[in-house]
Amino acid sequence: MDYREAGVDVEAGRAFVERIRGLVQSTHRPEVLSGLGGFSGCFQLPGGYREPILVSGTDGVGTKLKLAHDLNRHDTVGIDLVAMCVNDVLTSGAEPLFFLDYLATGKLNSEQLTQVVAGIAQGCRLAGCALVGGETAEMPGFYQPGEYDMAGFCVGIVEKSQLLDGTQVNVGDVAIGLASQGVHSNGFSLVRKIVRESSVKALPVENAVGEDAGSLTWEICPEGLAGRSLGEVLLTPTQIYVKPVLEARRAGIDIHGMAHITGGGIPENLPRCLGVGQSVQLDANSWVIPPIFQWLADAGQVPIGEMFNTFNMGIGFVLLVPPEQVQQALRWFESQEIAAYVIGEVIEGTGAIVGLPE
Repeated sequence: MDYREAGVDVEAGRAFVERIRGLVQSTHRPEVLSGLGGFSGCFQLPGGYREPILVSGTDGVGTKLKLAHDLNRHDTVGIDLVAMCVNDVLTSGAEPLFFLDYLATGKLNSEQLTQVVAGIAQGCRLAGCALVGGETAEMPGFYQPGEYDMAGFCVGIVEKSQLLDGTQVNVGDVAIGLASQGVHSNGFSLVRKIVRESSVKALPVENAVGEDAGSLTWEICPEGLAGRSLGEVLLTPTQIYVKPVLEARRAGIDIHGMAHITGGGIPENLPRCLGVGQSVQLDANSWVIPPIFQWLADAGQVPIGEMFNTFNMGIGFVLLVPPEQVQQALRWFESQEIAAYVIGEVIEGTGAIVGLPE
C-alpha cells in the first residue's frame, strides 16, 4: 500500500501549491519576509508605531458553504472568509496585516479549491492584507465527496492610543450604519431550512423528501430580487469595510466605537462596542432593508424579532461618532459608494439595544 491508495495524493497537493502561488503573491506587502511553502509565514512589523498593539481574529463561513457546494460555485466564499476575520479586527481600529487560511477536504479537487483560494486572495487585496500561507488538509472519509471546510486567521496592528475598547464611547454619540451586501455569512442554517421547506411545499408529496430537496429552489428568481436567482443573491460575499473605515479615521473622522454585525444581528453585536452604563436607541425605520430579508421572513414565516436576532437586516457594520461629525462621515462613505444611515444614538442604559421590533 501507499498514501495514494489510502486516499491522500501528495503529488496533487504539491501541484496545488504551485497552482495558487501567483494568487498568494498578488496579495504581497513589503513586510512579508517569507515565501509560500515554508513551515511558517514571516512578517516584519511596519514602522512608524510607538506602542504597536497586535489584534487577532479567526472565523469561518459556516453553513453558507453548503450553498456553494450545491451550486458548485466557489469563487465568493473565500471573500467571505477574509471578510469575517478582517471586519472583526477592524472594530478595534486595527489595520489587518496578514491572513492565513485552513482548508480541509476529503479528496483534493484542485480546480475547486483554486477557486476558493482566488476568493481568499481577492478578499485580502480588498482588505490590504497579505496572504502569507495556510494549510490544505486532505482527509479521506471525513467529508462528503466534493465538500470542504475552511477557517481563517488574521492579525492586525493599531497604535495603542488609537485602540478602540469602549472607553471612548460617549452618551450622545450617533450610530451610523453601513449597508450590508445582503445576508453575508451568518444565519445560513435558517436560510437553508426555509429554502428546503419551501421546496418541499412546491413538490409532489412522493418527491418531497431528503435534505437535497432544498437545492431545487436555488435557481428561482423571487419577485423583488431584480431578476437575480435566489442562489446568486445568497452567495453575494460579505462586504469588507476595512479600507473606507481606516481612511475615514485618517481623514479626521473621530470614530469612538465600531461593531461588525454578524451572527446574533444588531442586538448581540452592537452592545459589544459600548462602554459601561450605555445602550443604543435605534430607529429601525431609518435604513433600507434589502428585499432578500423580506423574502426569507415571508417564506419561512419568521417573526420580525427573530429576523433581527439572526441576520444583519441590511446593516453590516456600525460606527459611533460624535454628533458634530455625522455629516462628514455620511459624505465620506457616500464618496466610497457605501450607503450609510443615521440609525440611532448612544444613551444611558445597561447595554440593551432599544427600538428594534420584538
